[in-house]
Amino acid sequence: MVHERVMEKLAILADAAKYDVSCSSSNSTRKNKDKGLGDASGNGICHAYTEDGRCVSLLKILLTNHCIFDCAYCVSRKSNDIKRAAFTVQEVVDLTIGFYRRNYIEGLFLSSGIFDNPDYTMERLVRIVKKLRLEENFNGYIHLKAIPGASAELLKEAGLYADRLSVNVEMPTEQSLKLLAPDKNHIDVIKPMEYLKNEIVGYKEEKKLNYKAPLFVPAGQSTQMVIGATKENDLEILGMANYFYEKMNMRRVYYSGYVPISYDNRLPAIGTPVPVIRENRLYQADWLIRFYGFNVNEIVGFDQPNLDLDIDPKLGWALRNLEKFPVDINTADLELILRIPGIGVSGAKKIVAARKFKRLQPEDLQKLGIAYSRSKYFLAFASPFQLQRDLTSIQIKDHILNTQNSKYKNDFSNQLSLF
Repeated sequence: MVHERVMEKLAILADAAKYDVSCSSSNSTRKNKDKGLGDASGNGICHAYTEDGRCVSLLKILLTNHCIFDCAYCVSRKSNDIKRAAFTVQEVVDLTIGFYRRNYIEGLFLSSGIFDNPDYTMERLVRIVKKLRLEENFNGYIHLKAIPGASAELLKEAGLYADRLSVNVEMPTEQSLKLLAPDKNHIDVIKPMEYLKNEIVGYKEEKKLNYKAPLFVPAGQSTQMVIGATKENDLEILGMANYFYEKMNMRRVYYSGYVPISYDNRLPAIGTPVPVIRENRLYQADWLIRFYGFNVNEIVGFDQPNLDLDIDPKLGWALRNLEKFPVDINTADLELILRIPGIGVSGAKKIVAARKFKRLQPEDLQKLGIAYSRSKYFLAFASPFQLQRDLTSIQIKDHILNTQNSKYKNDFSNQLSLF
């Protein structure tokens, strides 16, 4: 009977947690010790992808879907007529250990609605991670949601036991947050972010002086924005993300397309979810900012505040800046090569390394795994490639889209032939 009740709670609270997308388990350095359970450094019942491409499995649940807030975009808001449930502290611990022993999961992603007040809820989240670490000797990955408005003391304690903490900003602007979540404000989100940033830096400095110093949020902090519930453009969204990266040392910003769940005249109509491609384009733009040296105003601007959904943002930038091309990859610096469509970070580094031994030609790029069908329009090679450099931006875009569509059709036909 007890088992059935816990499984019923699990069904409810795992389903409620699916709207939180910020569950990547990258870059933790926590090691297994004293023959304990799990190892966050080598591993990550949701699937998440780490920055190095590994797929890891996490038990992703809410402690409770009871909530004192009434955020219009949230399925767990207090006015929503849904089935409610709450785990006890011990139930979450037992589920995590039980699933880990069965090899179902490699870690835990734990969030929560707000029971009574932020500290009351945060204290229970901290008790769970402390029990896992100290009583169960669990060394697997733990991503914990920090509750906005919780005290610094509880945040500090959470940081000593969790691998990653995240405080969701929810809406890109204060105006939208006040419209859809009038009980919340951005200050309650920014303050814990600043506190965590300073503590992370402080513990890293202490670790340099004393290798026995404890870990503190070794996988950093992240946040999440709901997009499409209000009318912010991509310039505003990426501008906020860039602020978090520059000012808060944020490890990741996640973009969650709004899913219409009930009628509210402040929200988009039922049946009009945010296109998945918009999420994809925002992540691509985010990647350019973090790893390719682009700034936000190169990707979007006041004259073009939204990303082109037809093409990726790096190709969009290149087509708007054709005067910078063609590029001779045999002489260009790494920063410029990174801006060529079809060439990623690893590909650019391979090019710089390979050209020390010979002058690279198109066939060499293909051997290096470069997407030559996309990059060829921006590269300087001898004839017959000269003709491709004389095309207009519209012609290049059409050529690339036609090639892309043909590839998808061929791939689809090949899959059908298997049946």
